[in-house]
Amino acid sequence: MDWLTAFGLSAVTAMLVFYALEDRNPAYILAFAGACGLASVYGFLQGAWPFGVVEAVWATIAVQRWRKRTSRPVIS
Repeated sequence: MDWLTAFGLSAVTAMLVFYALEDRNPAYILAFAGACGLASVYGFLQGAWPFGVVEAVWATIAVQRWRKRTSRPVIS
């Protein structure tokens, strides 16, 4: 196994773990977003640019979900 394959395997494994833990704490949503970003980098380095684009979109969606979940309602 070369370094690029190991990097991709690690990124996708982290995605799976953090996705499973998202309901426990909003920090896991942000960690999932970071893992998606790493998977996106892997996709581009490997030459599978569609995978890289999709993972970048997932990272963006996850960051937005994290922001929504951690925003405090304004009490007036």
